[in-house]
Amino acid sequence: MNDDRFVEVKNLKKVYDNGHEAIKDVSFSVKKGDLVCLLGPSGCGKTTILNMLAGLLNPTSGDILFDSKSVVNVAPKDRQIGYVFQNYALYPHMTVLQNVMFPLTVGKHKMPKDKAKEIAEKYMETTQITELADQKPGNLSGGQQQRVAIARALVQQPKILLMDEPLSNLDARLRLKIREEIRSLVKKVGITTLFVTHDQEEALSIGDKIILFNNGVIQQDDLGQNFYLEPNNYFVANFVGNPVIDNFKVTVAGDKISGSDFELNVNDLDKSRFKRDLTDGEYTLSIRPENILPAEDGAVSANIDDVELIGRERILKFTHDGVQARSLVNLETPIKAGDSIKLKMRLDRLFIFDKEGERVY
Repeated sequence: MNDDRFVEVKNLKKVYDNGHEAIKDVSFSVKKGDLVCLLGPSGCGKTTILNMLAGLLNPTSGDILFDSKSVVNVAPKDRQIGYVFQNYALYPHMTVLQNVMFPLTVGKHKMPKDKAKEIAEKYMETTQITELADQKPGNLSGGQQQRVAIARALVQQPKILLMDEPLSNLDARLRLKIREEIRSLVKKVGITTLFVTHDQEEALSIGDKIILFNNGVIQQDDLGQNFYLEPNNYFVANFVGNPVIDNFKVTVAGDKISGSDFELNVNDLDKSRFKRDLTDGEYTLSIRPENILPAEDGAVSANIDDVELIGRERILKFTHDGVQARSLVNLETPIKAGDSIKLKMRLDRLFIFDKEGERVY
C-alpha cells in the first residue's frame, strides 16, 4: 500500500467523439485520508475527471490507480466508491431511512434488511439525520438532503468518496455551515475524498490540498496558501483571491520597470523570487490589494472612484491606465471617494507575468 499515492491519475486524456479534448494529459495523486478539492471554472474538466474516477466515463488514454491497482477496466460497482451528486439524486418516494439503506438492498452489496438498517442507522447518526428517518426528501431542507446523500454514499463503506459541487444548491450561510460539517465528517470517518467546486473560498477552506484546472489542464497542484502567495501563472493569480488581484501593464527596459505613471527598479526586487531572467519587453505586474497601500512616498497615483465596505476592511477602488484596481485597507482609514492619493507596492509581494501568462517573478 502506498498511502501517499492512494489515488493516482497518470497521463489521463479524454477526447469526445466530436473531437473536443476535455482532459489533456492530466496526472496527480491523492494521499490516503486527504480531502482534495478539484477547483476551476465551469467547463474546465473537473466533473469529467470525477466521472472517470467513478467509472461513469472511460478515458481515451492514461491510467487510474486506487491503492496501487489500476481500475480503468473495473466496473463502477466494483470500484468501492461513494458518489454524492450535485442534485443529491434522492428517491422522492422513499423515506430517508429507505434512501440511505438502498445501496445495501440491491446488487452485490445486498444483505438482510435488518443488517442494512443497522448500518444505515449508524451513518444516519454520524451525519445527524436520525430524527429524519421517516421523512420524505421533499419535506427536507437543502442541508438535510445533503446529509442524506452523504450518508447514502457512505453506507457501502467505500474507500473513496467523490463529491460533485455538493454545496451549489444551498444558500450562502448554509454553504458555510455544511462545508464545515463535511470536512469534519470525512476526517472523522477517515475516507479519502475528492471534492469538485468552482468556488475558490470553498476550496481554500475545506481542502487539504487543491488542484486547479483550466481548459482540461492542471494549472497548480498545491497547498491552499500557495495559490495565494506563490501562484504558478497569471490564471492562478487571478482565479484565486478576493478581492481580485490588481494587474498593471508594464514595460521592462534594462533595470527599469515602467507603468503608465510609475517606475520601479529591477535591482530593488528580491533576486531569490525570479523564476528566470527579466528581459526587455512587455509584462503584466500583479499585486494583491492588501499589498498596495496608501503612502506619501508611493509610486502609484490614484483618484479614488468608490469605497466599498467589507466587514472590518474597506476596498478603495480606482482606475489605472483604463483598468479598475483596488487597495484593501482597514476600516479606520480616512479616505473617501474623490480623494487623490499615492499608493506604495510591497515589492516582495508583487508578481510579474510574461505575455503568455507564465510567471517571471
